[in-house]
Parts: sequence; C-alpha cells; structure tokens
Amino acid sequence: MQIEQLDGGKAEIADAVFQELRTAFRGKLIAPDDKEFEEARHIWNGMINRRPGLIAQCSGAADVIAAVKFAGTHSLLVAVRGGGHSWPGHSVCDGGLMIDLSRMRGVRIDLATKTVRAEGGALWGDVDHDSQAFGLATSGGVVSTTGIGGLTLGGGSQTWLIRKYGSTADNLLSADVVTANGDFLTASETQYADLFWALRGGGGNFGVVTSFEFRLHKVGPAVLAGAAFFLWDRAKEITNFYLDYVKDLPDELTTALLHWNAPPAPFLPESIHGQKVAIIAACYAGAAEAGERVVAPIRALKPAVDLLAPLPYTALQSFFDPLFPKGTYSYSKSDYFDKIPAAMVDDMIAWAERKPTPLSFTHLNHFGGAMARVANDATPFAQRDATFAFSQDAFWHRPEDTAANVKWVKDYWQAMRAHSPRGAYINFMADEGEDRVRESYRGNYDRLARIKRKYDPTNLFRLNQNIKPAR
Repeated sequence: MQIEQLDGGKAEIADAVFQELRTAFRGKLIAPDDKEFEEARHIWNGMINRRPGLIAQCSGAADVIAAVKFAGTHSLLVAVRGGGHSWPGHSVCDGGLMIDLSRMRGVRIDLATKTVRAEGGALWGDVDHDSQAFGLATSGGVVSTTGIGGLTLGGGSQTWLIRKYGSTADNLLSADVVTANGDFLTASETQYADLFWALRGGGGNFGVVTSFEFRLHKVGPAVLAGAAFFLWDRAKEITNFYLDYVKDLPDELTTALLHWNAPPAPFLPESIHGQKVAIIAACYAGAAEAGERVVAPIRALKPAVDLLAPLPYTALQSFFDPLFPKGTYSYSKSDYFDKIPAAMVDDMIAWAERKPTPLSFTHLNHFGGAMARVANDATPFAQRDATFAFSQDAFWHRPEDTAANVKWVKDYWQAMRAHSPRGAYINFMADEGEDRVRESYRGNYDRLARIKRKYDPTNLFRLNQNIKPAR
C-alpha cells in the first residue's frame, strides 16, 4: 500500500505493518479498492473530489490515537473529518490518511452541571436533539448537519445565540485531544490551558478533538424566530433599514440580512418562488412576548412573506437543511466590517444581481452583545469587536456552473475589499494563504504559532487554515 507523505513522497506500507494497524483498530480501515470507499471519501461540498490513500474510520479515542501514531511514524499527509462540512475540503486529502470521526457521534447531557459532552464526529443536530429534550441549548451551528468539531475549532461565530450567550468557542468548557505525538490530553482552563486557548478558534492545527464539553443554557423548546421576505425592488430600503435597526437591540435578538432568491420551499407561497428577495432573519432567545415588541419594526415594513413566529428551536436549526443536501457544490469568502457605508450597500445590491445561480446568496451577520464583551485576545478569535460579518456564498448543483460561481464570489469579494474589511472568519475561507490567515487572527497569530510549535512541531496537522509552528 502506498500513502502520500507530508513531503509529497510516497510511503510504502508493508502488509505486515498494515495488519498490525488493523489489529489495533476497532473501527474500519477503508482502502481505495473497498466497496465502502466511494461513500466514505465524499464530504458535503460536491466541489471537492479527493481520493485518500486510506480512510481510518474511528470508533473512539483509542482508534484516533492509533491513527495519529501511524501517521506520525510514516510522516503521512493527514486530513481530519468530523462532520465533513469543511467548505474548502480540509476534511479529505488526496493520497494521504483521512482520520474519519463520523461514526463518533455520542452525546451525553449532565443536568446537574447543565453541560453536554459530544464526540468529535457529532453534528449540531445530534447535540440539539438531546439538549432540547430538557429545554437546553448551547451556541451551535445554524445548519443541523454541520459538524460540531470544525465549527467550534474555528470559533463558532455562526450561531443564533451569539449575542445572548457568545460564540460556540465561548461555551467550550473542555476538550479531549489527541496531539501530534499521539498523547491523549484533556484541555481546559485548569489543565493544558495554552492548548485550550488555542482550540477555541485556532482551527484544526493542534490535534484531533475526540470530544467537546459545552455549557448549556435555557433555550426553547420554542423560540420566536424565522424570517421576513421582501421583494427585490425594496432591497436598498430594507438593507438601509436593517443597518439602522441593529444599532440598538437587546442581547436576546440575533439577526442576519440575506440577499437571495426565494427558494422553492414548501413554507413559501409559490408566487414568490425564484424571485430575488431581501430577507431579515432573526432569533429571539427570550420570552416570546418581549420578542414580539422587538421585531415589531420588521413587521411594520409589511414583508411579502412573514415567517417570524414561535417555532421549535430544533426546527429553526434545520430550517434550510433540505436546500443544501450532501453533494451541493459550494464556494465562499468572507470578511468582517466595523461599518457598512452607503457605497458598500450599493455594491452589495449590484453584485447580488449578478449571481449566476439562484441558490447562491450573501449574508450580513450582526454581532455585538455577549460576544463583544469578551476581549479579542481571550480566545484566538480576534474579531469580537467587529460589528458585522459579510459572506458571499455560492451554491450550485451542476459541475458546469463551477467556473462562473467561483468567479462571482472572487470578484464580489474583491469589490468588498474596497470598503475596509478587517480579516475573515476562518470557517468561511477558501485556501487563501498565510497572509490571509495572519490577517484574520490579527494580534493572536504569533501566540498560536508558539503553541503550534509545542504541540505539533512538524506541522502534521496542516490541512486547515494553517498556522506554521514558530521557529
């Protein structure tokens, strides 16, 4: 068996060595000629088409340790798959070893401490399902099929609870980690604190997290949430309203503005299907009666479709799941902004009108609240004091549409760079290079590089928004 190495060479794995690994491994070792290989190698983004030399489908922490030690011994190229939602495809590599946690999805609720511990391959739908049985939740992803691992390690700023309870990383209490030399460590504020700091936004640079422990909060089971849809001839009016509206909101309300085409979803009237729309989406993490007063100005605008209503929190978390199934092609870029000037509003609307496929959209997320009251160096996530995050997200289903969508995102992103951005959300970055990673981590980059040198000096975990070990 040949497996790609870190230096681009090929490691010849003798049958006896492979059988030794197989004996120590409780999960599945899947080679390219095995029948399970095609299904196992594919991740969510259909744009990614890579073929690992070996897939180690782990059943637990012991399997992860064995896989990491095997990779280190033979200097193998490594990808780590949690939920498999990595936008740039970091969950899978060509020719190397894919350490696959997708079978590790156990979730355990501790009501006494109001915490949840979930394995590294769990999805947010898994965590929400068990947590909501007790009317609890943590700041998790906004799509139920997103993996908890990638979202948390990237900081977790895409959550409906961010203004009330902070980011996903802010709610992380501890993590079990297999480091590059195969050590199994539990990182928290009181042990391996430097590693724990790095895990809360530093990406997959520091090891394989086999389980996460999160703080839970009283949320739901129903929340006032949803979206108000406005026809496109009102796009500038609604965008300007939104920018003014979010200046003085309670922490309980988290919002986003989207420029989209109304999808052919059953919860929308057919008369609006396919039409360009501006959407104000919202979630009020508090009493519905108080929330109604806060969203009243949105209703007063008389949207074409008003879907703001009390609904189960789990329904909110899976609202758009059917529109983006596994295999959807996707490409994205993002930036943070302190303010959105009038010229940027004009550019946003003009570029939204040029998108090549109707499923593509842009979203402007409003921050502040609890997350902004934490110092920028408290975790690696260095954009807490930004007011907005803006992302261009292309989605399509036909491979022949790839070039046009990628070009639209890149050109749109370059146009937005004229309006003073301040770095990206690493979970919404393509492979944009070391300078872009530095820009996004701002003053936290050098500290991350020193921690990288301590826990991964050979840069074994490099298929990510990579932080090279400090010299």
